[in-house]
Amino acid sequence: MKPRILVVDDEESIREFLDIMLRKEGYEVLCAEDGQKALEILKKKSVDMVISDLQMPNMTGIELLRHVKDDYPELLFMMITAFGSTETAVEAMKLGAYDYLTKPFKIDEVRINIFNALRSKNLEAENRSLRKELNTEYSFQNLVGNSDAMYSVFEMIRRVSQAPTNILVTGESGTGKEMVAKAIHYNGPLKDKPFVTINCGAIPEALMESEMFGHKKGSFTGAIADKAGLFEAADGGTLFLDEVGELVSTIQVKLLRAIQERVVRRVGSTEDTKVDVRIIAATNRNLEEMVSEGSFRQDLFYRLNVINIRLPALRERTDDILLLAKHFLNKYNERLGKSISGISIEAMDMLKKYHYPGNVRELENIIERTVALEGGATILPESLPPFVNTPSGRKLASSHEIEITEDGIDLDKIMGQIEKELLVKAIHASGGTKKKAAKLLNITFRSMRYRVEKYNLGSISDDEIDEDSV
Repeated sequence: MKPRILVVDDEESIREFLDIMLRKEGYEVLCAEDGQKALEILKKKSVDMVISDLQMPNMTGIELLRHVKDDYPELLFMMITAFGSTETAVEAMKLGAYDYLTKPFKIDEVRINIFNALRSKNLEAENRSLRKELNTEYSFQNLVGNSDAMYSVFEMIRRVSQAPTNILVTGESGTGKEMVAKAIHYNGPLKDKPFVTINCGAIPEALMESEMFGHKKGSFTGAIADKAGLFEAADGGTLFLDEVGELVSTIQVKLLRAIQERVVRRVGSTEDTKVDVRIIAATNRNLEEMVSEGSFRQDLFYRLNVINIRLPALRERTDDILLLAKHFLNKYNERLGKSISGISIEAMDMLKKYHYPGNVRELENIIERTVALEGGATILPESLPPFVNTPSGRKLASSHEIEITEDGIDLDKIMGQIEKELLVKAIHASGGTKKKAAKLLNITFRSMRYRVEKYNLGSISDDEIDEDSV
């Protein structure tokens, strides 16, 4: 939209001059011959800037400025003064005017002053928007839930966010561990300091040491310059170690040293660099079992697990599904420019019965997809992805729901059916990637491939696939 400027001057020639000049510059222009008319226009139309003469009958520019700043405090105001009236112009700026223009006008000066004023306003608006987005994105508003399990999480976040203590966030994939880490950081005293994320499962082992601790020029092939690691980048703030259970033992030793001694040593260097970093680690694996097995250092586990926050799986807080679904509906209505009014009772019943192996992330994906494809005013059962209402998508029956008759049951067949259902759900939750699905099920990739072939799911590729191919 074109910026709209209101010109206020009792001299018709000045109004006409500014009107013509500003329209040529691409602005929309409104004109008023006195302050009272200007206030009437402001009541009816929104404008981006007021340019007003200082000396006018009935109401001076200073009086108009006072009215504008009382009623429209964010509105830009520029004063027009005669040559030699700078003292009054300075007074106007003290009252909130952005700048002043001196008659007779220099066209380039007028053009530049107006452009700079509007650019400044836009930058301030963007900054306010970013601050608001930051406060919303990482505040408790985005951690949705009213179940007892989530209230315990909220209370823990409030308490630990105020102390720079190392924290371990545990829970299944998709439960929102990174969101919790950001909520802790941005609601505490470190909120203005860096928040740096390392995905320990995504960085190749050969590069992990360099990424985490940095390197010196020439320390290895491709090290063409000195590089600071992410520990140094997070100095004074928070370092989030996502999927910390994936770290190999050699990196675990160096991570332990960095945490204990608060120093890092770049690859190829002989000097230590001091760092002051709060560690928040997250994992969907059982680190205590890994410690018992010898695949995760016990001393590192104790350093990370000073405070533990466990996030419940969505199936453990089914009361939150309705609240979350509505939250995501509002989110994607706004993001995708839709106006879907709600979710039908039948569709909501289907959502409540689904098992959600991918937890909250999977529910969000389902709602985003549904909103994107929905053409009506309400989400209906047929609007949801087909797998939500298939037997493999519904909650698994617990053992006490399986009747053992006099003829007995086929245990192998029942267990096979359960195993196949879990495989299909894990593949859906991982977006069709078998490697990610194997991780969700805590089995090896080789075991995953064996089971896929066993249940005739072999048409699914090892990498990304289409949902409809599952």
